[in-house]
Amino acid sequence: MFLKYSEMWDMPLGGTSADRQIPHWFGNAAWAFIGAIFKVCFRYRVDGREKLRAFDGKSGAVVVCNHTSFLDVVMIYLAARPKQWVRFMGRDTLFDNAGGLLGQALSRVGAFPVKRDSADRTSIKRATRMLKNNELVVIMPEGTRRGKGSATPTIHAGAAFVARMGHAPILPMTVRNAELVKQKGKRLRFPKITVEYGDPILVGDFDFVPKDERLDACSWYAMRECFALSQRVPREEVDMRALFPEGKDYAALFAAHPLPRHSADALAEAAAAKAGKRAALEKGRDAAAAKGVGAGERAGAMADGDVAMAGAAAANAKEA
Repeated sequence: MFLKYSEMWDMPLGGTSADRQIPHWFGNAAWAFIGAIFKVCFRYRVDGREKLRAFDGKSGAVVVCNHTSFLDVVMIYLAARPKQWVRFMGRDTLFDNAGGLLGQALSRVGAFPVKRDSADRTSIKRATRMLKNNELVVIMPEGTRRGKGSATPTIHAGAAFVARMGHAPILPMTVRNAELVKQKGKRLRFPKITVEYGDPILVGDFDFVPKDERLDACSWYAMRECFALSQRVPREEVDMRALFPEGKDYAALFAAHPLPRHSADALAEAAAAKAGKRAALEKGRDAAAAKGVGAGERAGAMADGDVAMAGAAAANAKEA
C-alpha cells in the first residue's frame, strides 16, 4: 500500500500500459468525497466533456487551461473522473509541503513535478511517456495563478513542446468562476462553477510559422482558445495584448493564416487506426521472425538427420 511518491511519478495511471499502475483507491476516494462536496457547494457542470472522452483508450492529449484560482486543478480532476485519469505537471516545491504528505496525495492522483524556469528533461520525458501510453497530461502554460504576486503574466511553451514530443494533440479548456470563491479582502462565496473543453489543436498545423517561434506561437494560440472559452467570446475578440503585455502578439499572423479545425473524435480515431497498423506490423514482424526460427530449426534437424544417415552408411560399409 505504501509507495514513495517518487516511485509513482514513473508509474502509469490509466492509459493502455500493462505495467503496474498507481493504486486507484486513493484517487477514487478523493473523487467521491471531494466531488460530492463540490457538487453541493458549487453546483458545477462540465460542458464539452465528450471532447475529452473521445481520447479515452485511443490517444494521449495535453490538456491546457488558463489559471485563475487554486481550485482550477481540483475542477480539472473532477471533470475528467471517473472514466479518465489526468496527470498534472506541478511545481516541484509543492511535493515536499506538509512533511511530504502533500507529495503523497498529489502523486496518488497522478501529479508529477517539474522544475520551474528550467529545461527539466526528466519531467519532459515522463510527460512524453505518459502521452505515448494514451494518458492525459495537464499543463498550465501561465505557470502560476493570474493575479498572484506582482509578476507579469507570461506564456510558457512547454505544453507545445511536450505535445510535439509525445505526438499528441493539445486540448484547451477553462474553469469559469472558480476565482470568485475567495477574493482578497472578501468573504468566502459559493458561485456556480463551469468547466468547458474546446476543440483540439495539432502542433503540426503551425509549420508555416518560423521554426524558432513555432512552439511559442502554438502555445499562444492554445491560450487564446482557453480565454475565448473563459470569456465566452470568439477567439478573435480575445485581447491577448492586454492579458500578456510583455509577450509577442500573433493575432495578425493567425488572421492571415487561419488554422484548420479538428474534432476530437476524428483525431482520436486517426490515432487509434495508426496504433492498430503499428501493432499489426509488429505482429507480422514477430510472426516472420518466429517462422524464420522454426524453419532454421527444421533445416538443422534435417541436416543432423543427413549426417546421422551418412555415418550409419559408412559404418555399414566398413563392416562389409
